[in-house]
Amino acid sequence: MRPTCVAFVAGLAACGGQQTASPQTQPSVPAARVTTDSSSSTLVPVGLGTLKQEDISINLDPEGVHVAAIPLDESVIRLLAPDSYRSLRSLLETKRQTIAQRAAMRGIREPRVWRVRFDGRAPDARFVPTDLTVTSGGREYRPVDVIGITPGFGEQRLQPRDSQTGLLIFEEGLDVSQPLIVTMGSERNVDWDWNGNAGILRRLDTERASIRARAARRPH
Repeated sequence: MRPTCVAFVAGLAACGGQQTASPQTQPSVPAARVTTDSSSSTLVPVGLGTLKQEDISINLDPEGVHVAAIPLDESVIRLLAPDSYRSLRSLLETKRQTIAQRAAMRGIREPRVWRVRFDGRAPDARFVPTDLTVTSGGREYRPVDVIGITPGFGEQRLQPRDSQTGLLIFEEGLDVSQPLIVTMGSERNVDWDWNGNAGILRRLDTERASIRARAARRPH
């Protein structure tokens, strides 16, 4: 089943009557389709989730900074409680055109988007968003572009209790339905797996089954 995605397609101008030769124009960059789902076969109804953002967050603690990353795939964020789902979905929608343009410039038709938050833990702590690496299916993925959300994100500097948020754009091969290894500097997180009760993939599967059960009990 193809991922759910939204295409941004350039409009074509229609001409009536006799056509004349038009001046040569510069080729345009192919439009990207911004997808929010890399595993649409696992989609569940919206509004029935109960998970918190902390339940699906991938956390790292490089020197002086705490990092919390969340994939914005629809198959993941639909498992969140309604308020959290709407918040992340709205964030993605507000930047959808920018994401599509940035991805298209790099020849990426179905970009994967993650939200990442950096919290300061020490004075003048530095962070480099593109240092975050995700290993999926034996391949390493680095962000191909970064979009700042909060003012000052581009300064890449934090003081204690400061927080900066942005979006990371990855290539389409990054598959959140499979185990992931996320690293930044010397820090490494393997929580996106099915291992034990702490495994995020196991948590997602359990919530997905619960949502389907709740949906089945709803009156039609």
